[in-house]
Amino acid sequence: MKARKVLEGASYDPDTLKTLCQAFDEAWTAISHMYSSDHSSEWAIEKARLELANATLAVAPLHGKDVEALKDAALQHFALTYSGPGDRAEPISN
Repeated sequence: MKARKVLEGASYDPDTLKTLCQAFDEAWTAISHMYSSDHSSEWAIEKARLELANATLAVAPLHGKDVEALKDAALQHFALTYSGPGDRAEPISN
């Protein structure tokens, strides 16, 4: 998935990348029910995952290798910045 590639492509050491991915996975687990395939299109889910990955990277310098702190901060950042899926009926292309 694109969100995982964004995280794994970040310029951090392997241990920090592992922590970032774990924090992202835990954060996504906490909110994924809001983006179930019954209510959201596949592109809307991917958009939310990408924004959560970016939120995780945005807070990474502040929370080091503390998975729980990273997860909580990423969720807070995501909640404050996520613009929603919008009105698009087609996938977002890069």
